[in-house]
Amino acid sequence: MRLPDEPDLPFQINIVPMIDVIFAILTFFMMSSLFLTRSTGVPVNLPKATTAQAQNSGRFTVTVNAQGQIQLNNQTVSLSELQPRLKSLVGTQSAQVIINADEQVSHGQVVAVMDQLRQIPGLRLAIATQPK
Repeated sequence: MRLPDEPDLPFQINIVPMIDVIFAILTFFMMSSLFLTRSTGVPVNLPKATTAQAQNSGRFTVTVNAQGQIQLNNQTVSLSELQPRLKSLVGTQSAQVIINADEQVSHGQVVAVMDQLRQIPGLRLAIATQPK
């Protein structure tokens, strides 16, 4: 029962808990989407290493398959055009390049690829391995 002198209060909805829930859901989806990225590449038999450390996935991958063919982000390139093409992709920013070299590839060819890549300023190299 209402008293006649009681003022009418407008109906209010408290949206602060709703905002908290929305931000919690947004955070969940943002964090879970970080784990959905997939790294694609040419299948190679990577060498095994016990001291391998996880690296941030790079934007660029250079793959040297068992036949000695070089690929930059799944596009076949020659050793002489590897550096200019990657330099045009990287620009002036710093980047990381992951080298996927098959374990059957000669050491000399991997060193030649690394030598071409090290001439690009601001570029960091990582060699992909499989854990033992």
